[in-house]
Amino acid sequence: MTHPLIPQIIELAAPIAESLGLEVVGAVFHTNQSPPILRIDIRNQQQDTSLDDCERMSRAIEATLDAVDLIPDSYVLEISSPGISRQLTSDREFISFKGFTVTVETKQPYEGHKQWTGQLIRRDSDAVYLNKKGRTISIPRSLITKVQLAERR
Repeated sequence: MTHPLIPQIIELAAPIAESLGLEVVGAVFHTNQSPPILRIDIRNQQQDTSLDDCERMSRAIEATLDAVDLIPDSYVLEISSPGISRQLTSDREFISFKGFTVTVETKQPYEGHKQWTGQLIRRDSDAVYLNKKGRTISIPRSLITKVQLAERR
């Protein structure tokens, strides 16, 4: 079932995306998360949708969403592409995808797991930090083999 705010969010997002040469292809508001996650999916009609496209859209719509105060409580804004499913490697990508759901794989079990999924908090020289059900998980970088955006199901 679609959240009742989605039509209004798409109505706000579509002209902003269009002004950036992008198209809004959908939106989902995950209110069962804490904080709730508003994901807006975009597509670049001229070429593959890039991280830069997602970042530009995020910056452009963030102020509008705050100004109209459509969502009164705190939430996480995600801008994504239906086609993005890739590994994060650069500092810029870790900053751009803060708050997104990622999967971290380790070369050996860490606290009993070789794979962790949660919301990306940050990465520093020692670890990658995830929010997993409200708990911060710190995974040592020396054990990590891959960090990638989680597949949407």
